[in-house]
Amino acid sequence: MTPADDLRIVYEDAVVVVVDKPSGLLSVPGKGEANQDCVVARVKARHPGCIDQPSVHRLDQDTSGLLVLALSAEAHRDLSGQFMDRLVGKRYVALIDGVVEGQGGIIELKFRLDPDNRPYQVYDPVNGKRGVTRWRKLSVEDGRTRVEFMPHTGRTHQLRLHSAHEKGLGLPIVGDRLYGTGTGPGQLKLHASLLRFRHPVTRAPLEFVSAPPF
Repeated sequence: MTPADDLRIVYEDAVVVVVDKPSGLLSVPGKGEANQDCVVARVKARHPGCIDQPSVHRLDQDTSGLLVLALSAEAHRDLSGQFMDRLVGKRYVALIDGVVEGQGGIIELKFRLDPDNRPYQVYDPVNGKRGVTRWRKLSVEDGRTRVEFMPHTGRTHQLRLHSAHEKGLGLPIVGDRLYGTGTGPGQLKLHASLLRFRHPVTRAPLEFVSAPPF
């Protein structure tokens, strides 16, 4: 089985591919030969005629779930605009390492990259970029809380930091090796469970749902 055959395809046509990314797989190539296997490389192997940079948005390596890629420059431009204008619907399911108080709400925190500890993000109410996340409690299971996140912004590590920081939920996502107690890739219990956008050519509304593997 080739890497392209091993990619879980949810939807595919001449200009758009939607995949269900497993935790532990990079969205785009990383630095070094060992980090070249990724969603983009597998899509390009499957569609050799696609544009060089088909990635429209990214999921962290340890985050699983739905990801859309564009095969043409026109589709990429249109989908990128939908993300920029916040016209794309996104929902995530996470398993939180503890019992979360409350039933739901909105988390709004400013944070930025820590240049001395990349890719770690730190809370910075002065120089940070604003991140906004709506959340609701789904259930409590064996001392852990299943939560649905609906991000209004798409900052790096937004959901992970909003979960772990004391001004957010105050508890990390299970398996988070940056903000929690995870020890390696593929352990994070954060899944992109819903993705909604308009087809870049037909303008038809498309919605995809993926059940979390945890």
